[in-house]
Amino acid sequence: MDTTEHILDPADLMNFDSLLGSEELALRDTVRAFVREHIKPNIAQWYNDAVFPLEIVPEMAKLGLLGMHLNGYGCAGRSAVEYGIAGAELEAGDSGLRTFVSVQGSLAMSAIHKHGSEEQKQEWLPKMAAGQAIGCFGLTEPTAGSDPSSMKTFARRDGDDWLINGSKRWIGLANVAQVAVIWAQTEEGIRGFVVPANTPGFTATPIEQKLSMRASIQCDIEMVDVRLPGTAVLPNARGLKGPFSCLNEARYGILWGSMGAARDAFEDALAYAQQRLQFDKPLAGYQMTQQKLVDMALEINKGFLLALHIGRLKDAGNLDLHMISAGKLNNCREAIKICREARTILGGNGITLDYSPLRHANNLESVRTYEGTDEVHTLILGHKLTGVPAFR
Repeated sequence: MDTTEHILDPADLMNFDSLLGSEELALRDTVRAFVREHIKPNIAQWYNDAVFPLEIVPEMAKLGLLGMHLNGYGCAGRSAVEYGIAGAELEAGDSGLRTFVSVQGSLAMSAIHKHGSEEQKQEWLPKMAAGQAIGCFGLTEPTAGSDPSSMKTFARRDGDDWLINGSKRWIGLANVAQVAVIWAQTEEGIRGFVVPANTPGFTATPIEQKLSMRASIQCDIEMVDVRLPGTAVLPNARGLKGPFSCLNEARYGILWGSMGAARDAFEDALAYAQQRLQFDKPLAGYQMTQQKLVDMALEINKGFLLALHIGRLKDAGNLDLHMISAGKLNNCREAIKICREARTILGGNGITLDYSPLRHANNLESVRTYEGTDEVHTLILGHKLTGVPAFR
């Protein structure tokens, strides 16, 4: 695989590359080449067949993409900006593939890295970084999405052990995972647990017949008297701050990833418009088409500049969490608009899997919803602006 070729972005109106360092550009080009070689030739078939390609996990691990922003335990220790750049390139391939990296690294691995005991870290993180173990993150429930404080999953002490009973829904990778981080109510408040997926009473069932994220896996989890030793609890996580600290890592990745999907949809539409003849000239030669292309490119440029600014602040330790909400809300919202607009340039051909825009738009409906809906991020920003919480 050629990792040195520098590939220009046809949507770039602001010389975005000049804002990146040499290592950031090298990583971007390496992941972009990987996506071009391993994902783009196959993604239409994976999406059509609703298949997540497990064989790609070791390849991602070789590139250091699993838990790439974490330090130690076999993780790459990359910066927030580098993690974001990689996420954008992966989501240009497909949201489902970027979501795998997010669930593995920003959620499951991050939970153990931030809140786990040294024994838990040593047991799981090296294997997860190497792609030898897959993790999942069980927070959302059938009746507790935007309000995780209302979760009904309960863990009670039984001597030195814990017994967990409850249900989780929309849990990525659960049926192929070797380990789950499960959040549950306890008499001490909400706690996190490291649950080997082969523990008796733990069952994960894929959710089928999806219209979005088809090259990805989301599951229902049922837990019936799942018995865990006392050492299974995450010792450094109490209350919702524990899972939210992981969700914010995933939300940060989304504000980059969504723009990667938008850029790829734009590139498909631009290429099609330059080649497709109507009334004896290319679609790109019509003013209405050019306005669509310009409007899409402007939002892509603004979205990437916003993502880079937030990433730089994160790396400098100067990030306020409401900024992640601003980036996630804006970039997901604009990315869906871009993908839908790109589809209109493709006409009827745009509803096929020969082209990416509608696939990206469908995927982004999920991305827009998970890790906080538009409404949740609007209320976070509204609280910041007014000082008045309006969640209840």
